[in-house]
Amino acid sequence: MLESMAPITHLLASWIVAAKTTDNPRDCRLVTLAGLAADLDGLGLFYDVAHNALTHGESFRYYQTYHHFLLHGLAGGLAIALVAAALARRRGRVWLLALLVFHLHLLCDWLGSRGPSPQDLWPIYYFGPFANDPMWIWRGQWPLDGWQNRLISVFLLVWSFRLALVRGESVVGVFNRRADAVFVGVLRKWQTGLTAKFNSSQS
Repeated sequence: MLESMAPITHLLASWIVAAKTTDNPRDCRLVTLAGLAADLDGLGLFYDVAHNALTHGESFRYYQTYHHFLLHGLAGGLAIALVAAALARRRGRVWLLALLVFHLHLLCDWLGSRGPSPQDLWPIYYFGPFANDPMWIWRGQWPLDGWQNRLISVFLLVWSFRLALVRGESVVGVFNRRADAVFVGVLRKWQTGLTAKFNSSQS
């Protein structure tokens, strides 16, 4: 299998936590990114894809070897939290929140990262990359493209839209503040239009 739980789901979940628990855009951005950072150990996929294209083969050695092993353990979580805290305004809070969203990432992967085959499971090596034990694996893990992940993603998307309307800031602001202002403006126009249509239908 070549993916873990979709990055967009990790992004939305981490941003919702950050939006509800931080008090400035910088810390919100750092906590959100901390929830995504574990998947940096999957960057070997790009090398594998390039290598396969050049050799006309099909091997994902680096991805399969290092993804869910280098940064999906306690050491990776502590490193991610330390980097986030070092760049934060409220360092202690961000350190704790970064660890929280990191473990939320692990939970999501543990629950819903199975491949097409029931045997294609993603384990969590909590003390990796220094040890293979304990290896946490759930035999009931649902597939990455399963209805459970889709339902969770839709729920998180709706929740993030609701938060954006209330806060005037959205997950887009993690990457670009100007684009975020435009995005929130569009959401509010949609909200106004839908409200107007609903009120007219009730009158």
